[in-house]
Amino acid sequence: MKKQVLVIGAGFAGLATAALLAKEGAQVTILEKCDSPGGRARLWEKDGFAFDMGPSWYLMPEVFDSFFRLFGKEREHYYGLKKLSTHYKVFFEGQDPVTITSDFEATKKVFEGFESGAGKKLEEYVANSRYKYNTAMDDFLYREYRHIFQFLNWRLMTEGLRLNVFQSLDLYVRRFFTDVRARQILEYAMVFLGARPSNAPAFYSLISYLDLSDGVYFPEGGMYALVEGLVKLCNELGVSIEYGTEVQHIDEKQGRLSTIRAKKHGQSQEYTADAVVMCGDYAHADRDLLDPQDANYSRTYWDKAVLAPSMFIAYLGLNREVPEIAHHNLYFSRNWNAHFDSIFKTPQWPDNPCFYLSAASKTDSRAAPQGKENLFLLVPTAPGLADTDEVRRTYYEKSLAHVEQRLGISIRPYIQVERIFSQRDFADSYHAYKGTALGMAHTLWQTAVFRPSMRSKKIKGLFFAGQYTHPGVGIPMTFIASQVVAPIVTNYVKGNA
Repeated sequence: MKKQVLVIGAGFAGLATAALLAKEGAQVTILEKCDSPGGRARLWEKDGFAFDMGPSWYLMPEVFDSFFRLFGKEREHYYGLKKLSTHYKVFFEGQDPVTITSDFEATKKVFEGFESGAGKKLEEYVANSRYKYNTAMDDFLYREYRHIFQFLNWRLMTEGLRLNVFQSLDLYVRRFFTDVRARQILEYAMVFLGARPSNAPAFYSLISYLDLSDGVYFPEGGMYALVEGLVKLCNELGVSIEYGTEVQHIDEKQGRLSTIRAKKHGQSQEYTADAVVMCGDYAHADRDLLDPQDANYSRTYWDKAVLAPSMFIAYLGLNREVPEIAHHNLYFSRNWNAHFDSIFKTPQWPDNPCFYLSAASKTDSRAAPQGKENLFLLVPTAPGLADTDEVRRTYYEKSLAHVEQRLGISIRPYIQVERIFSQRDFADSYHAYKGTALGMAHTLWQTAVFRPSMRSKKIKGLFFAGQYTHPGVGIPMTFIASQVVAPIVTNYVKGNA
């Protein structure tokens, strides 16, 4: 008889974990609160526009390709992929914009325009980033950490200085560049990993290898094509997905899993299983789904945790194209530390924020009707802010005016479709703790062994995976987390652990 495994959440981690467990012979059921798969990567469609609601960057393509090969499949069987010739366009306050392309020699010239000798320094910087990336892939990412000595392995001990694990990213970048524009380009990605550059290990400079050298990609059909590909794979493996099913409580009996209580389309439902993998919000599980004595971490732990930012997002369908922008666009204010302070130091809605603007319709014709534009505006904000209708509408108007002024484009007169998604939406839709968009920040003391455990310390048969656990935030990281947790669960249900 097949072992029964429940996976909570049909986001990337949940879908990938379910597929891996099914491949090993388990009967897997995914319980998903929403009425469609994808989690934060769901799709919203209206009047011919198709909006990816969350992640919009596709990096580390080898992670996805190798995942599908675990099943004897090629990624191309599930979705196509396009490499972008223009990686992103960067707008600076009071300075001319620059464009980062797939031509690294051209990018070196961009940096040389910032300061003399910067092109050569960038070459060295990216070479170091490539080394860190390869080290991470070989020695750090695809493994579970249960105690500090697994993290402090021989390579970290012997090459710790070169890996820059114990130095901040901001200080590390300043060793190479003095111009603030160069530093902003090399540090901005930390926002998408949920940390400020001055508080993140310089080890994460590995991201610069990805977005400056390795390449920026985009799935044909948008990011949701990746969700659809995973659902197709799960269907082929016999995974069952129950939508509209919100888990209410995880019961234990004598230290083992007992009953999983849920509401399915409003009706009470009970499930039993040999193992459960929680791929939803970890803090929500500890604080709301488990009795206090069964939680892995206390409320005090979660109160003190450094959370990644929330996001103020506006989905905009315009009845005109915007030729002044690229697919991916970034705006940096001169004093971006004030924006970071508003997120991590003195939480408040930022006044002169940095922002990200995506126009997926530049690459994917299905994102918008012909002659129209699909815009995704994202402003990183502190989690836990007041998010009333009045607050969000005021900030929405303020943000659009800010974008128009800083980028020199006209948006508001051409809006055909609009939707706001912010703090309370993350909390309501995903049970995101304090409305965080990304989970826990990637600080030194919230990296690897210091991230929440994949195993319950109190209940046998309960496991965790996703953006809170190692290796952390980002789609590739959740795919890797699934490959770390799945063998642990498989060994448990087979009686080998």
